[in-house]
Amino acid sequence: MGTVISFIIIFGSLVFFHEFGHFLFAKRAGIMVREFAIGMGPKILGIQKGETLYTIRLLPLGGYVRMAGEDFDTVELLPGYRVGLILNDQDEVTKIYLNSNVSNPEILFLETEAADLKDELFIKGYDEDENLVRFSVSRNAVIYEKGEKTLIAPKDRQFDSKPLMGRFLTILAGPVFNFILAFFVFLALGLLNGVPTNEPIITEVQKDSPAAAAGLQAGDYVKEADGKAVTDWNGFTEEIQNSPEKEMTIEVERNGALKTLTVTPEEVEDAGQSFGQIGVYYTSPVEKNPLKAVVYGAQQTWYWIAKIFELLGMLVTGQFTLDALSGPVGIYKATEEVAQYGIFNLMNWAAVLSINLGIMNLLPLPALDGGRLLFFLFEAIRGKPIDRQKEGMVHFVGIMLLMLLMLVVTWNDIQKFFF
Repeated sequence: MGTVISFIIIFGSLVFFHEFGHFLFAKRAGIMVREFAIGMGPKILGIQKGETLYTIRLLPLGGYVRMAGEDFDTVELLPGYRVGLILNDQDEVTKIYLNSNVSNPEILFLETEAADLKDELFIKGYDEDENLVRFSVSRNAVIYEKGEKTLIAPKDRQFDSKPLMGRFLTILAGPVFNFILAFFVFLALGLLNGVPTNEPIITEVQKDSPAAAAGLQAGDYVKEADGKAVTDWNGFTEEIQNSPEKEMTIEVERNGALKTLTVTPEEVEDAGQSFGQIGVYYTSPVEKNPLKAVVYGAQQTWYWIAKIFELLGMLVTGQFTLDALSGPVGIYKATEEVAQYGIFNLMNWAAVLSINLGIMNLLPLPALDGGRLLFFLFEAIRGKPIDRQKEGMVHFVGIMLLMLLMLVVTWNDIQKFFF
C-alpha cells in the first residue's frame, strides 16, 4: 500500500508541475483553459473555478490542459438548430440552451439560420412568431447541453489565434517546469542532507574484487585514472564504467605518498547495458551550506539531463534495446525498490523521473510536446502554419504509435517482473 501511495504522489506531482507549466503560460498568453486534469479516463472529482474545470481522473497515467481552439474543441450552431436563449439588459445572449428541456419565463426560443460564436459573435434566426431576429452574443456566454455547460471562446481567446511565440512558450513550459521541479527537489536534498563534497576517496574495497587484487585500499584518494586527472567521484566511476575488461592505471595518494596501481574492471550487464566495475564503495562527507545547495541543485539537474540524453543516444544507436525501456509497471517496481531506502532516496528518484518526463516530452515526435514545437518551427520557417487537418492527422498517427509502444513496453515489464 505504501508503494501505491508513493507512486501516486510522485507521478501525480510530476504530471501536476508539467501541466501547470502549460496552464500558467496559457493564462499568461490570454488563452482560455477549459480543463486542468490530473490523470486520464473517467472523472473522479471536478471543481469549476472561473472558466476552468479542475479535475482528478481515475487513471494516474498522465494529465492534460485542454485549451480553447484545440482539436475537438469546436462549438458550432448549425442552421436549423432549435435553441433557447437568455438575454441580458443589453439584449446580448448570455446563455444558450441546446437539447435541453428548460422552463424559464425569460427564455427565448429560436430556430437558427446563422450563427458565429468565434469572430462576429451573433445568432440569427426565427423566433416563435416566425420573425427573423438577430442578437449579439456576450463574450462570456455559456452553452448548456445535456447538463453540461461550455463557455464560448471568442477567437482572441483561442490557442491558434495567439502569436507564434506565445504558443511556443505555452507548449515548451510543460517540460521546462519538470526541470524546474527537479532542481528544487535536488535543492531541498542539499539543504536537508547537506551537499556531498564528492571527493574521490575510496571508503571500502570489496573482498575478492578487481580493486582488492590491484591493491587499492580504503582511504586512498584517487588522483588519476588512465592518465586523466580525477576531480570528483563521479568522474572516477565513469572512467571505470567505460573500461570493462580493459587494463587501466590508477594513481592514488596514500599517507601522503603517490602510488600507481593497475586494475582491470570486470564486465557487468544490467538492463541490456554492459559496463565496468572494480568493487569499491564511496560515502561522501557532506557540507550544509545554502549557497552550495543551490549550486548542487543546478549541477545535479544538468548532470541528469546530460545522462538521460546520453542513454537516449545509446538507444538510437542500438546499444540499448526496447527491453531496457520501462513503462508504468517498470516505474512502479523501481519506486517500490527505492522506497525501501527512505524518503531522501525517494525524493532523488522523483527528481530524476521529472527530468526524464521533461526530456521524453521534448522529443520531436508527433503527439508529444516536442512534435508540436517542431510544427511551430516549420511555421516560423514557412511564415504560415501547417494545415490544421494535416497536422492533426500526424499527431493522431503519433498517438496510435505511442500507444502501441506503451503496450509493448508494458508487456515487457510484466514478463520481466511477474514471470
